[in-house]
Amino acid sequence: MTGRLLVRGMLVGLIAGLLAFGFAKIFGEPQIDSAIAFEESMSHSHSHGDAEEEEPELVSREVQSTFGLLTGVVAYSASLGGIFALVFAFSLGRIGNVGPRGLSALLALSAFVVLFLVPGMVYPANPPSVGDPDTIGKRTQLFFLMLLVSVAAAVIAISAGRKFIASSGLWNGAIKGVALYLVIVSIAGFLFPTFNEAPDGFSALLLWKFRVAAVGIQVVMWTALGLIFGAVAERLLLANKPYNA
Repeated sequence: MTGRLLVRGMLVGLIAGLLAFGFAKIFGEPQIDSAIAFEESMSHSHSHGDAEEEEPELVSREVQSTFGLLTGVVAYSASLGGIFALVFAFSLGRIGNVGPRGLSALLALSAFVVLFLVPGMVYPANPPSVGDPDTIGKRTQLFFLMLLVSVAAAVIAISAGRKFIASSGLWNGAIKGVALYLVIVSIAGFLFPTFNEAPDGFSALLLWKFRVAAVGIQVVMWTALGLIFGAVAERLLLANKPYNA
């Protein structure tokens, strides 16, 4: 059964990736093009007409925004779908009295918050020309460190939440568990260093639109994965005699 769920998870991940690609192409790429145009204009103004030839691009912008983007998103989403299916198989029957659709939606929402939303609020995505190249390594390390903190906080909150539920009931226990998670990540976000590296003259509206598009891509991907996989898993489980037998 786990193997069948894995295959279906990868296929659903592929579908989610195609939907995310469509969203990125429509809403994300125009913001990147605008940021690149700003970067090029700043570069030209600083060069003051020097005769230095620009190095040719290894991969053209057209390829990056089409085939390259599609390949990256699809490969990522298919792998993500497989991992999601394995987590679903492990969690089935262990998280309250929820069916496959409810479990899939709950896991997708939790993963979106823990793996993307919280780390992304502390270290949001930046378009080209935003951010000092000398700090990109440190910023990347801190983002993944915040990601690990978020995951660890989720594990602690789930473990404590079970005890809270046993002593306070489902709703009160769940609220306490969520509150514990929020307290941990809030403290970490406050203590972690911040970066404010947008260049002078860069449009605040463009930066906002880019970051909204980045969040939107993840929302599309996780929503599609959670809803579609839940329906697919429910059909598979019902066909193979009930999970609630």
